[in-house]
Amino acid sequence: MKVVDFHCDVLSKLWKNPEASFERCPGLDVNLQSMEKGDVVLQVFAIFLSEHYGQPSFERVIAQLELFRTRLIETGNLQWLKWRDQIEDVRSGKSRWGLLSLEGVDGLEGDLFYVRLCYEFGIRFMGLTWNHVNWAADGVMEKRGGGLTNKGREMVELCNKLGIILDVSHLSVAGFWELTELVSRPFIASHSNAYGVCPHPRNLSDEQIRAIVAMDGRIGLTFVPWFIRDDTASVQPEDLLPHIERVCSLGGERHIMFGSDFDGIDQWVKGLENPGKYQEWGNKLLKHYPEELVRGWMSENALNFLEQHLPEQQESRS
Repeated sequence: MKVVDFHCDVLSKLWKNPEASFERCPGLDVNLQSMEKGDVVLQVFAIFLSEHYGQPSFERVIAQLELFRTRLIETGNLQWLKWRDQIEDVRSGKSRWGLLSLEGVDGLEGDLFYVRLCYEFGIRFMGLTWNHVNWAADGVMEKRGGGLTNKGREMVELCNKLGIILDVSHLSVAGFWELTELVSRPFIASHSNAYGVCPHPRNLSDEQIRAIVAMDGRIGLTFVPWFIRDDTASVQPEDLLPHIERVCSLGGERHIMFGSDFDGIDQWVKGLENPGKYQEWGNKLLKHYPEELVRGWMSENALNFLEQHLPEQQESRS
């Protein structure tokens, strides 16, 4: 069963450890070997600039983008997904593909020209924030819970124009609702679960889930143990089922995908430690749900979304 995963942080690990090999490094959750074992045909790679390594900058955004290009694409390991007319090739399963996202716009330094450059350089998804405040918006862990700044609204307008899809997984609740009024295309939550099942601030309320469903966006249910249940001592794959049930009960059975957050976590669901476990996960799901739904969650819901909302290659931007 083909798999699409909408969030991992392996680029940050490769940037921190230049000696690590994407082909089979055991220190990476996501590597070529584990993608092949799990039949992951498309992996979304986040560019994430941890505050632990200094002030985020556009130079560091470009450094991770270049790392993606030189060590994952030009080596022949992956194909680079940028355009909607490539989706049929992804579906064929003949190659592995990578797609770039930016997790928090801190490194764009408030310069909207850098947003345009990100599009030209092949970034197709942007999360406005990580957990805290930046020049564009408040993150979900920012205590004041503000929304978007004026510059953040300008950024959303530019993303609408360019064709960059926005990601709300780290955005404040106020920012979430503000964004619903500003976007011209659906947004996604790349790696979030259901707050009604596990009340972590990074999870989505029932009202937020309904809003994403209503706009035909997508929700990448994630394998972060503390987003799955309060007691993280021994989280099992089956513990994700209540989150699936919750989203389905709110009308979202065609809007579920997966965004593992592999390489962004240091504690794992037992039996879902890396992409190589995806086929086992699919088989578990088939014990509870019809094959059509499971195939949708594993890949088709994500691919259908991309086929609708990635830009067309011949489109010109001004």
